[in-house]
Amino acid sequence: MDYENFLTNIYFGRLDPEPFDRFSDFEANETTRGIIRKFLEANSEYPASLLEEQGMVPADLMEKLGRNDFFGLTIPREYGGVGLSLNQYLHVVETLASQNMSLGILALAHLSIGIKGIVLFGTEEQKHKYLAPAATGDMIFSYALTEPQTGSDAQNIETVATESEDGRHFILNGTKTYITNANYAGGLTVFAQMDPARPGYMGAFIVETVWDGVKIGKDMPKMGLKASSTATIRFKDVKVPRENLLGRPGDGFKIAMVILNYGRMALGAASSGMMKQSLLDMNDRAASRTQFGVPINQFELIQEKMVKAKVHGYVASAMTAFTAGMLETNPTALVAMESSHCKLFGTTRAWDVIYDTLQVAGGSGYLTTQPYEKRMRDFRVTTIFEGTTEIHSIYPAMFVLRTLSKRIQAQTSGRLSQFITLVKEMFKRSSWPLVFNDKRMNRAARFARSSARRIRLMILAGFLTYGRSITQKQFFLRRITTLSLYLYGVIAVLAKVEAARKSGHAIAADLDILAYFLEEARQAQKLNRRLFSTPQEKLHHKITSEIVSRKDVDWFDA
Repeated sequence: MDYENFLTNIYFGRLDPEPFDRFSDFEANETTRGIIRKFLEANSEYPASLLEEQGMVPADLMEKLGRNDFFGLTIPREYGGVGLSLNQYLHVVETLASQNMSLGILALAHLSIGIKGIVLFGTEEQKHKYLAPAATGDMIFSYALTEPQTGSDAQNIETVATESEDGRHFILNGTKTYITNANYAGGLTVFAQMDPARPGYMGAFIVETVWDGVKIGKDMPKMGLKASSTATIRFKDVKVPRENLLGRPGDGFKIAMVILNYGRMALGAASSGMMKQSLLDMNDRAASRTQFGVPINQFELIQEKMVKAKVHGYVASAMTAFTAGMLETNPTALVAMESSHCKLFGTTRAWDVIYDTLQVAGGSGYLTTQPYEKRMRDFRVTTIFEGTTEIHSIYPAMFVLRTLSKRIQAQTSGRLSQFITLVKEMFKRSSWPLVFNDKRMNRAARFARSSARRIRLMILAGFLTYGRSITQKQFFLRRITTLSLYLYGVIAVLAKVEAARKSGHAIAADLDILAYFLEEARQAQKLNRRLFSTPQEKLHHKITSEIVSRKDVDWFDA
């Protein structure tokens, strides 16, 4: 069986070599350098501490960002934008996020998800009407999907769009919450059910915030990102012109998911940039801070933190660039699993690195005069943005299981036939055209192949063992995702190293990173290759039952 998804095909024995051949690292050129230089100038003129104190981006800074093209980075030139490629844009994101995420998120939310639906799915009329003011910053955009009762379960949002009697409008009613850029926005990409009897039959609508019935609440007080705007938006009988529907009726969920791929790409790049900056800070601090007569960079436990920052920043960058290459070729490619891995790996590892950086700084790291604590507060939300860590820890496994289930049901009939098909899939031979001129790279490629085989066996054995209840086996699903995460990381690093070699760069240091990450992947494989529950997981259910049954107990009543 062939699948539309790169990773799913790997699990089931067929590796597509094309993404390796076209791998391109984040691209720096004179345009991106100029954009970064202008951002750093603005960041210096309007310090992060000042913006945080004000709790907003002042109008003059907003105008300056608009004049310097920050709101048009990915918008095509024919609509007034800069026209950066995805890789060029992600290179810029790395720097913006690492220097001032609270300010950078203004442009990133606008570009990565706010206007992305118009760029990818808009008609020429929609693009000319909205992308031109979006490129100059005259109309900032937000992405409005999340609701008070619905986060990751996007198919069951409650906002509704009903067709007007004359057929010229859709009448929008509902509430969206935690919307980034809400009080800066002039335009919104809003998602709504079009037939309440068919959950997931959704529409994607371009909505202007000045229209009657659109009410934006006050900015929410937040742990971090205080200069960004986050608020609730309510829609009361909002008349949306029919021509403001993106795509066709019912396409909304698909459009929402495609857009989220780009949001996750930005989070992957932001994570990589944050780890790179944190490594620089740790290296400087560890070299200058002396304990017991020697710089602390001589201590193995400090070195370990720096090595992990280096390796995980490299891997996050490789994974994101590898996935971006697929989107450069096909902007609506089915990369939900791959982008999920970029988001999960990048944000969780960057959070650990940010913690370690403050730790290396010692007591001074806890002071608000240093950048570390603000970075922690600003970055923390990335483990919630675009799907929580918990969702992404099981989503790839759920995705492939659902895909497999649909295929089997479509191609077979009866349980015996399905069983035979699954057994055949377990033992089918793999097509793995991945060979390198370096023994360490070939060792990593062999690990990736064996890891893919392990994932296939776990998926199929789990399918046979648990049946329909498999979607409730979240510990099992997380084990599959963890194996897949490291498989994808190894593959992406191989692509990055091979591209560097072909370009004539020295790769000795890259190979060391590959070898280090490979050892980490081997350890993860040992811990996550079980089909059945671990003793600790079994105890988990027992203790959970005790917690729930004693929820009204006063724990302080000794």
